[in-house]
Amino acid sequence: MRHKKAPKRIIAPDLKYGSTDVAKFINYLMERGKKSTATRILHDAFGRIADVSKQNPVEIFDEAMKNVGPMLEVRSRRVGGANYQIPFPVRTERRFFLAAQWILGAARGRKGAPMANKLAEELMNAAKGEGAAIKKKQDVQKMAEANKAFAHFAR
Repeated sequence: MRHKKAPKRIIAPDLKYGSTDVAKFINYLMERGKKSTATRILHDAFGRIADVSKQNPVEIFDEAMKNVGPMLEVRSRRVGGANYQIPFPVRTERRFFLAAQWILGAARGRKGAPMANKLAEELMNAAKGEGAAIKKKQDVQKMAEANKAFAHFAR
């Protein structure tokens, strides 16, 4: 590594909900630098969650992120001319990132509704332990479990 490590930036908490995780999720949701649009979409989704479930939307959001975040993932490693998929534990920051990406990918993959509604549905499904994002997590966990025999190649 020739350059010094980039400093860890501190993200200000979301103004409406006071959560740094919500603010970080808004940043992941944002496209083409349109943060106000991303904020409006997430706040609309939280409003829909509050209407439908009659619970605090931040709690539903936290539960969804906890349910979707994987404990193990596989990384490719070349050993003696062969590539092996080696299971590695996932760091907390990466777990949040993967959960956010999978939830957003599943919401964007749904058809025929505004993004706020699709995101609200996906978050509620993930909090219940169902939906496309949960399936993605299970696939990653299964892949890691299937390749446990190669765990000794990890450093």
